[in-house]
Amino acid sequence: MRKQTVQRLFEHLRDERPEPRGELGWTSPFELLVAVVLSAQATDVSVNQATRCLFPVANTPEALLALGVEGLIPYIRHIGLFNSKARHLIATARLLLDEHGGEVPADRDQLMRLPGVGRKSANVILNNAWDHETIAVDTHVFRVANRTGLAPGKTVRQVEERLLEAVPAEFRRHAHHWLILHGRYTCTARRPKCPQCAIAGECGYREKTPLPT
Repeated sequence: MRKQTVQRLFEHLRDERPEPRGELGWTSPFELLVAVVLSAQATDVSVNQATRCLFPVANTPEALLALGVEGLIPYIRHIGLFNSKARHLIATARLLLDEHGGEVPADRDQLMRLPGVGRKSANVILNNAWDHETIAVDTHVFRVANRTGLAPGKTVRQVEERLLEAVPAEFRRHAHHWLILHGRYTCTARRPKCPQCAIAGECGYREKTPLPT
């Protein structure tokens, strides 16, 4: 995709959502970390339902560790993979206390040493908590990047690297939010809403869905 086309594409996404935000509820880096770990293979809605009850009780590493795995499970039982996520979160709380003074590290490599935190999750935390210009490539971003021709790639890492090269500096802070929300609500997997799409003019997708008759 040509630089001028990429510029217009992000200008349109910015016009559509001037202040994009992730949809997980959190008020501190630790709450964000917990929510992100819980969100793997789960919806933001289900995670927010859990954390609305959990965070008033345990929103620090000390409080979560005091709950323990068995105490945490009732709060997250309705979320997929809750047993392994409970173990990961308790181990993470212990590691934060033992090695980071109870603080969430603002470093990708250190974040990825925490149980349940991969590269995508680390990028989400860095971007949301500390405004780092990272791009977290989930299924929505992967689809939009490939479908539009913005940053085609066969792997998540390849798409991430190509997005970081392609996205103009002024848009990098919010780029992954714009792409995630666009993929979630407009450029959907089964039937993209091309007639309502803000970037249809820049998109290279050949099989655009037609206007309803």
